[in-house]
Amino acid sequence: MLSVSKLLGSGLSGRETTEAMRYSREDRPVVVWNISRSCALHCVHCYNSSEEKTYPGELTTSEAKRAIDGLAAFNVPALIFSGGDPLLRHDLFELIRYAREKGVRPVLSTSGVTIDRDAARKIKDSGVLYVGVSLDGGEEVNDRLRGVKGAYQKALDGMRYCRDSGLVVGVRFTMSKKTVGELPVIFDLLETENIQRGYFAHLVYSGRGEKFSREDLDHAETKAAVDYVFDQARDFIRRGLKKDIVTGSNDVDGVYLYLKLKEKEDDRADAIYNLLLGRGGNSSGVMLGNIDNLGNVHADQFWSQHSFGNVNERPFGEIWTDTADPLMRALKNRKGVVKGRCSACPYFDICGGNYRVRAEFVTGDLWAEDPACYLTDSELGIKR
Repeated sequence: MLSVSKLLGSGLSGRETTEAMRYSREDRPVVVWNISRSCALHCVHCYNSSEEKTYPGELTTSEAKRAIDGLAAFNVPALIFSGGDPLLRHDLFELIRYAREKGVRPVLSTSGVTIDRDAARKIKDSGVLYVGVSLDGGEEVNDRLRGVKGAYQKALDGMRYCRDSGLVVGVRFTMSKKTVGELPVIFDLLETENIQRGYFAHLVYSGRGEKFSREDLDHAETKAAVDYVFDQARDFIRRGLKKDIVTGSNDVDGVYLYLKLKEKEDDRADAIYNLLLGRGGNSSGVMLGNIDNLGNVHADQFWSQHSFGNVNERPFGEIWTDTADPLMRALKNRKGVVKGRCSACPYFDICGGNYRVRAEFVTGDLWAEDPACYLTDSELGIKR
């Protein structure tokens, strides 16, 4: 993820900036845990293909706690409880409290539709630091894409309850042809509802997102959308509004922001480049990991087709550091493996080759160039 606000604002150094770009600069991954696959919604782009049903084989409470023990022993800095909708698990708050007690910072990613005043209080009391609620735009667009009438209003009410309980709250928004026109709606919501964070994700072709890939933005549309996000972040800064505007799922955004500032001879360009270099770009299998609802470990939450092991059989840290698996070994040092224009790009070290899942879906080769790179050879300085 890329904290545009931190990079464009005054905080260009120190722990706060790097934590906003990636929760920690420690040498341990942030883990997204799809603790349950069940969800009351039916979002057309859901990377987990979640539905409103029970999924057999999900980790029991005791198994989940053993998994948390392994994460704590490996010094994982933050654990994102996700789904489906994690709030549909009866033991969620018990598990969040357990993670907190073990020194792992808990974050919650949810549809928000089940959050009432009592649930918000429980989220706060359990020790959650941040609640991200997914929206696809205003009421009409959101409810149509999420498959449930009234989902928008319930999610909005849930965010209000969390905000009023003193939680840090954010909107999670996926950009596509169906939603890009809703960007102004989301930015207006951040301001009028006093929501602290906006996370703007590029589409990743996984789960139902594979069929939805035809609705992905083309390169010109992507660049226009990212320009809009950058401009709105600047506007918030200019007006003194403390919002954290973040983009995700496309590490080209960092390269693009750097090149824009460099072109304007902005003094911040070199500082931003150094921060991006330290961040290293795409971190799937390195600084970002995933555990699914069955306990399988993946390089990220979109890469369900390849498991490195199961936390019921081995602790997470042992799985994560086992480079006997050729994919894990390559992800840890992918520079000499990624092909196409990525291999010739002078900004590889601040992009990391972007998302392998998209490359594999489009080309059949997981090491091919990511088709979602929206910058031209000329802009990147690639000669071939």
